[in-house]
Amino acid sequence: MSCNNKSLLIGNKVVVILVFFLCLVHSSESLRPLFACDPANGLTRTLRFCRVNVPIHVRVQDLIGRLTLQEKIRNLVNNAAAVPRLGIGGYEWWSEALHGVSDVGPGSKFGGAFPGATSFPQVITTAASFNQSLWEEIGRVVSDEARAMYNGGVAGLTYWSPNVNILRDPRWGRGQETPGEDPIVAAKYAASYVRGLQGTAAGNRLKVAACCKHYTAYDLDNWNGVDRFHFNAKVTQQDLEDTYNVPFKSCVYEGKVASVMCSYNQVNGKPTCADENLLKNTIRGQWRLNGYIVSDCDSVDVFFNQQHYTSTPEEAAAASIKAGLDLDCGPFLAIFTGRCGEERIVNGE
Repeated sequence: MSCNNKSLLIGNKVVVILVFFLCLVHSSESLRPLFACDPANGLTRTLRFCRVNVPIHVRVQDLIGRLTLQEKIRNLVNNAAAVPRLGIGGYEWWSEALHGVSDVGPGSKFGGAFPGATSFPQVITTAASFNQSLWEEIGRVVSDEARAMYNGGVAGLTYWSPNVNILRDPRWGRGQETPGEDPIVAAKYAASYVRGLQGTAAGNRLKVAACCKHYTAYDLDNWNGVDRFHFNAKVTQQDLEDTYNVPFKSCVYEGKVASVMCSYNQVNGKPTCADENLLKNTIRGQWRLNGYIVSDCDSVDVFFNQQHYTSTPEEAAAASIKAGLDLDCGPFLAIFTGRCGEERIVNGE
């Protein structure tokens, strides 16, 4: 079979990313050229995927048909490359907003007209209020500032927040980012904050896109000689259902979150970012996520180079794509772009 005929799986991943992207970036209020489809660009006015009166799925298929394989693959990573011939600028997917717009990720930068943003209390403190309307209102204020920064050209629209991991071990260094140890509280916080960030507008318009992380059973940093990159969480199916997955399910079901992020650790011997049951079957199949699944940064590299879960980099890329990963925070899915690269990635050869 030819290389072109074997690019279907990669094409499907790019469809997920671009459907979401086109739903998100069109904004008549932007004060700068948009990432794509700038009305001032004579080239893009002639392209069907730029016509806002055309259904999103038709626009995406038109754009997919214009992209080369190399361009498709470069859209599977967080620092998506520009496609100048189609008037598409580069886009950085990685921004953070756990309790206010942050400059932790490369997608948001402070300075000039935007010297800073409101920093609310750490989540563990806010969650102690047990006040769902407060959680949603904080998310709304954060997304107001995020949207303003986007309009000013210093931020994106995709925020990898909130952190809704269940805090089982108080020694975990990231515990202050979470709503705590109770699955019900964490679930209510997750849905409320996501609604605040994304807005409640009808249809397919998002104010910004939230991302619930880090899926799943991930609350160990460095203890007794084991760190998060090598941790294998041995969890029963009941504990997954009743404890660890509860806030993530709430993110999707109640919050209608745009994204879920898989974690560094393994669950019962398999990396979460390479687990088809956790990603494709649960998030996408059972919970019906209408958005994208992203890796924690360098997770695919971690399960190849540190966990030695696969023998080759190609096998690692193939395992994550087949499991349901849509976007890699890191360069791993864009490395293998040589002759028939999609064949090696899809088949793990």
